[in-house]
Amino acid sequence: MKPAPGEEYMETRTHLNQVRERRGIPAAALAKLAGVTRQTIYAIEAGDYVPNTTLALQLAKILEVRVEELFSLEAESPAAPKPVPVDFITPARSGQPVQLCRVGNRIIGVSAAPQHLMLPPADAIVVDAQKAQTFPGEMEDTKRLLIAGCDPGISLLAQHLDMVIAPSTSQQALQWLKQGKVHVAGTHLRDSATGDYNLSAIKHFFPQGTVKVVTFAIWEQGLITRTGSSVRGIEDLVRKDVRIVNREKGAGSRELLDQHLHAAGIPANQVNGYDRIATGHLPAAQAVSQGEADCCIATRSAARAFGLHFIPLATERYDLVIRRQYAKLPAMQILFDVLNRSALRRKLEILAGYDTAHTGEVLVA
Repeated sequence: MKPAPGEEYMETRTHLNQVRERRGIPAAALAKLAGVTRQTIYAIEAGDYVPNTTLALQLAKILEVRVEELFSLEAESPAAPKPVPVDFITPARSGQPVQLCRVGNRIIGVSAAPQHLMLPPADAIVVDAQKAQTFPGEMEDTKRLLIAGCDPGISLLAQHLDMVIAPSTSQQALQWLKQGKVHVAGTHLRDSATGDYNLSAIKHFFPQGTVKVVTFAIWEQGLITRTGSSVRGIEDLVRKDVRIVNREKGAGSRELLDQHLHAAGIPANQVNGYDRIATGHLPAAQAVSQGEADCCIATRSAARAFGLHFIPLATERYDLVIRRQYAKLPAMQILFDVLNRSALRRKLEILAGYDTAHTGEVLVA
C-alpha cells in the first residue's frame, strides 16, 4: 500500500542474527526454544519474514534483550526530488555537479569545480540546459549568498557564511548583478581618466541609489614568474623566448596588461601568448607554476598560493557591489559583520598579502 502524501514507507530492520551470534546460540537452538522452525529464524534474520508481536517478545525474552534491540522501524529513502528549473550562469554539461542559490525568484546554477583529491561541493546534477536534479533535503535559500568576481581572497568569506562563488571578470560580475543573477559583484576596474577604481564603472551599470558599495580590500597586481626567471618587467614580454598567459576580455588584469604594454610601446600582437586565456588569477598563476607559461598578470595572493615570484605593477581597490534590494537580507547582514571582524582581516593580510585598512568601509550607502 502506498503511503499517504507526505508520509514515508517504513520497513522493519532486524538485528536478530547479530544478537543471536553474540549470545552464542545456534539458529536451531533458538528455534526450538521459541517453538518455531529453524527456517523461520533464518527468514526473520534475512528480513523476509516479520514476526508477530508474540514471537518478537518471546525472542527478546530468550535472548535477554529488549525488543527494540532486535527490531526497528526505518523509513525508506525518500524519492529523488523532481528536476527544478535553473538559470545556469556558468557553462554546465549534463551530469555535471552544480551549486545552487536562489536570487530573487530564480534559482541560479554555478558549476562546481572539483578540488585536489576531492569531489566538489554540490547541490544538484545538471539534467539539461534548463534543469538540475537536486539532492534530497531542502536548500537553505534565505541563508545563502551568490557572489561573482575574480578575487581569490573572497573564498575566505566562505568560512564564515554560506555562499556560492561564481568566477567571473569584473565586467561580467557587474553585468550579472544588473541582470539580477547574483547578490554581490566584486570589481577592480580602474578609470583611466581619474585613476580611481570601480565607482565610474558602477555608475555606468546602475542608476544612482540602486546599489551599495563596500570595500573588500586593497591588493597588488603584477607580473608573476617562477623563481629564477629572467623576466624582470613588462619590457621583457616582447622577447620571443617569453610566453605569457593572459586573462579574458573584461578582466581588470587584462586591462592592466594593456595599459602597461601601451606605455612601453609594445603592440599586443608581438607578445607571445597574448591570445592564450586563463579564466582567473589562480588558473593563470597555476599555468606559470606548471611551466605552461613564463609569466602572467595576477594578484600577489595568486603568487603566494603557488610559491611564485611577484613583481608589483599596481595597487588596486577591490570593492563589493550589492543591489539595494538585497542589502537587508539576513545573510547580507552576516557578510557586513564578517567584513569587520579582525579574524578575517588577519587572514587576508597573512594569506593573501592584502591591505585591510579599509575593509568593510562603505563607499556608497
